[in-house]
Amino acid sequence: MSRMSAIEIDVELDRLSPVPLYFQLEQALEQAIVSGRLQPGDRIENEVDLAKRLNMSRPTARQAIQSLVDKGLLVRKRGVGTQVVRNEVHRAVELTSLYEDLADVGRMPTTELLDYRLGPAEDEIADELGIEPGASIVEMRRLRLADDEPIAILTNYLPADFAPAPDELRQKGLYQGLRSRGITIQLARQRIGARLAEGDESRLLNEDAGCAVLTMQRVAFDEMGKAVELGRHVYRSSLYFFDVSVQSR
Repeated sequence: MSRMSAIEIDVELDRLSPVPLYFQLEQALEQAIVSGRLQPGDRIENEVDLAKRLNMSRPTARQAIQSLVDKGLLVRKRGVGTQVVRNEVHRAVELTSLYEDLADVGRMPTTELLDYRLGPAEDEIADELGIEPGASIVEMRRLRLADDEPIAILTNYLPADFAPAPDELRQKGLYQGLRSRGITIQLARQRIGARLAEGDESRLLNEDAGCAVLTMQRVAFDEMGKAVELGRHVYRSSLYFFDVSVQSR
């Protein structure tokens, strides 16, 4: 198939569902992009052909495509058509593990352990974790990659008595390691922001010096309401964004 030939994606529509057809189509196309079935540069059918093939109205097909354009997953080019743009990682703002989120959408997560230190908790860290200042904690810093592409720098602080070992962190996600110790994350308090990259962040994320990065600070709690980890994470803004759903009151 020519790179410029329009690619047809199989879409199953439930016409009896209360979910609007445009949203069903949008989700199907988005999943094809996120999973890698549609690659950057691939061209999809235009809205006329898409509507005809799926037996839906042209405005419905147009709405689905426009939603993905607005999300930055598709781009319309005059004389070319609608193409997939750079394959970003987008993530719902939910209590999930980045490692597992990547695996769930067909990306290959890997981890480079940058630092792993055992030491006393500073006052600020102790306060966030609800422990005594000077208590023994592990500070870990990891580079998370998706399909060998750097995505995030993850810094976490955990009480030393249940922190996963270094080799474990290289093989799987932090929350998987906690679950293997009988610890289930039930609730988290998190704050999302943005700033310019600092220190070695630009180099690690394979971006220009002083690039913009997304940030998230999270304190996670177990089923008993005890704080079990503090995370301070930096995400590559050119390949990553948070997806937030809102509704009226």
